[in-house]
Amino acid sequence: MAQHLYFITHPDVVIDPAVPVPEWPLSERGRARMRAVLDRPWVPRLHSVFCSTERKARDGAAILAEALRLPVTELEELGENDRSSTGYLPKFEFEAMADAFFARPQESVRGWERAADAQRRIVAAVDEVLRRAPADGDVGIVSHGGVGALLLCHLQGRPISREADQPAGQGGHYFAFAAIGRRLLHGWRSIDAVAPDTSPVR
Repeated sequence: MAQHLYFITHPDVVIDPAVPVPEWPLSERGRARMRAVLDRPWVPRLHSVFCSTERKARDGAAILAEALRLPVTELEELGENDRSSTGYLPKFEFEAMADAFFARPQESVRGWERAADAQRRIVAAVDEVLRRAPADGDVGIVSHGGVGALLLCHLQGRPISREADQPAGQGGHYFAFAAIGRRLLHGWRSIDAVAPDTSPVR
């Protein structure tokens, strides 16, 4: 059977402006939504779980891996685009920055990592995942919406655009692609049946 990769974005987090964004944990709602992904029919076929080193991704991966009795491999390169130059931003300011990030991929907007660089990093990270993953099972990657959109653009062979971003809400979506040829199997789907929350996702 062909090997498939499932790129999963972490769901709802505890937003705290006093805490560095990479250290935000999943909220209770986020944990419940992450547990809901266990009901997806493809989950039992996962033989390895990878995630970024950010707390919210680690929290999500731990829920998935514990249920499957698998270890988790953390890769810093699976992290979200580096936004440390600005840190936490209020919703409207963040959304404007995200729009600029995708619209000007060759520029560093207010010191953010360039979208073009973040895309190269996430594509290389997927290559590294496949080098480390066993060849006899599917792979789960728990990561972030921004880099997920950049990876999706790459898989579709299209220019970087925010149109590839996950549906609005509090994260918790996934897409799938084949290991051989990096052929996209389907675009964003929700990890659960929860109605979208319109609060900002980071």
